[in-house]
Amino acid sequence: MNRILDLNPHDQIAVVEPGVITTELDGAAGEFGLRCAPDPAGAAISTGGGNIATHAGGLRCAKYGGTRDAVLGLDVALADGTPIRTGRRTVQGVTGYDLTALFTGSEGSLGVITAVTLRLRPVPESTATVAAYFDTFAEGAEAVSALTAARLEPAMAELLDGPGARRRGRRTGHRPAVPWWSVAACAVRRTRGGGRGGTGGTAAARARDSVETTADPAEADRLLAARRLALPALERLGRVLIEDIAVPRSRLADAVHEITAAAERRGVRIFTFAHAADGNLHPILVLDPGTPGIPDAAWQAAGDIFTAALCLGGTLTGEHGVGALKRRWLADELGPQQHALQQRIKTAFDPHHILNPGKTL
Repeated sequence: MNRILDLNPHDQIAVVEPGVITTELDGAAGEFGLRCAPDPAGAAISTGGGNIATHAGGLRCAKYGGTRDAVLGLDVALADGTPIRTGRRTVQGVTGYDLTALFTGSEGSLGVITAVTLRLRPVPESTATVAAYFDTFAEGAEAVSALTAARLEPAMAELLDGPGARRRGRRTGHRPAVPWWSVAACAVRRTRGGGRGGTGGTAAARARDSVETTADPAEADRLLAARRLALPALERLGRVLIEDIAVPRSRLADAVHEITAAAERRGVRIFTFAHAADGNLHPILVLDPGTPGIPDAAWQAAGDIFTAALCLGGTLTGEHGVGALKRRWLADELGPQQHALQQRIKTAFDPHHILNPGKTL
């Protein structure tokens, strides 16, 4: 189920089957000067159905929002086989409850998606990309938070920790100017007529002298390649446990301090990268590949990180979903009343609990 069923450049929408690869849709839409705004780091392998199941965000979500903001409608098969169509082909519409939004991010626990109607966006006429290097990861986080405080709206603002950036640079041929420093890469959209959503200058001003700026798309892709290959590079070090907390953007640096403290306290290697402009951090726990199961120290470090995220006013998961790993912490965020309500919603859609059982709730 990997076909593009309809692509309407006038209405700027596409109807696709759930197996369509993200970059393939982008390529088809690009022929009309359009693209699908959600941009997961794994866009070359991620599918539309997978993006919707987890409400994936990605690099461009700072400006355009996550997958839910791009999904206008869904064709879904319910647990008993009943086909339904939710949403619409219009940008606006409030008839009935928003089942499209409910299915988006439900991790396959409410129904099986068979087709998707997506909103497309114009490709920016030009962009400017800034890569700025900081003494510490926390300083990079503070600089990205300063973009928000200054009311600047970059198309993306990605943050890599120093050790991870250096290792990922070995795969891309792009090495940070100073080893062990952190890199914040901000790709900034400029509009026609000289208007702009920010120049990235705030982030650069907070950095040392090592700053790279380009308006060339190929060079921008080189600067961002280390971010896109972040996870594959870490997988060469060992077995990875991927987390994805999100916190208010003003608390980004506080979250970084808490992640560092958790790693030191539990003796676990943690590399961190982030969709920093929307406060979504990915602390990656790297374990010895020969270690069976998940060691207690890793569970404890994960618990420390989740607890810190909630204390900072954040969430257990920004875009990857709950699955089975985070269910033990779910009630801490939802509270007993909301948790019970969500379980009743699940039962209403799937009374026999046959859809992705044991996950999400």
